Amino acid sequence: MRIGELAAAVGVTTRTVRHYHHLGLLPEPERRANGYRHYTLRHAVALARIRRLTELGLGLAEVRDVLADDAGKDLAEVLEELDADLARQEAAIRERRVRLRALLDVGELPAEGPVSPELAALFARTAADLPDSPMAAKDREVLALLETAADPADRERLMGAVGSAFATPEATARAQEAYALLDALADAGADDPRVAEAARALAGCIPREMLPEPAGIDHGHEFLRALCADFAPAQAAAIQQALRILAQGPA
Repeated sequence: MRIGELAAAVGVTTRTVRHYHHLGLLPEPERRANGYRHYTLRHAVALARIRRLTELGLGLAEVRDVLADDAGKDLAEVLEELDADLARQEAAIRERRVRLRALLDVGELPAEGPVSPELAALFARTAADLPDSPMAAKDREVLALLETAADPADRERLMGAVGSAFATPEATARAQEAYALLDALADAGADDPRVAEAARALAGCIPREMLPEPAGIDHGHEFLRALCADFAPAQAAAIQQALRILAQGPA
């Protein structure tokens, strides 16, 4: 048989056959006087076995282990490992589907999504309460970033703290006032006299649980610098002043 006939007989492409030759999975056949490869039934049997193994989900390196005489792994061992790996994948898929279902059950997904169902529900509330606030929209982006980057323990603490910031009508009203003051600073300089008022309002709505210990607030931290650089000068000044207020603790 020529390579095309072998490939057709086993149900693969000639490119696949050549690839298996290149990897050493399929022995090279003898060539006839005219230079063409001459495949035999032995090659077809070997190629068919490779196809069956790959269709089970084995990678080509694992196929090589099965086919090699000195690989140290027999077929049963490789298939046991594959079965265990598939079980792990099934568990991971089930977990992802649970998370997806929870997100879909929230209703309309936020523009910043996907985020956790808890944060999605919070975003839905804040978007309804503050539909036209550019500062609130930026805040949601930052919260999505923090949730993604936080480890599980910090993520749980963060979500609890953020939820408390909008837990009551009074807390929501304070947040609306702070966002309005910050939005009004969009075109102002850092020395604008309204900065102090906005800083006090912002500090009044940021739960202290969201921040590290007061001594741990590093105003020169790269993340904080990048955060402030994304805002107008007066807004950045208000954020920095609010953090200083929080660092001082209760009066």
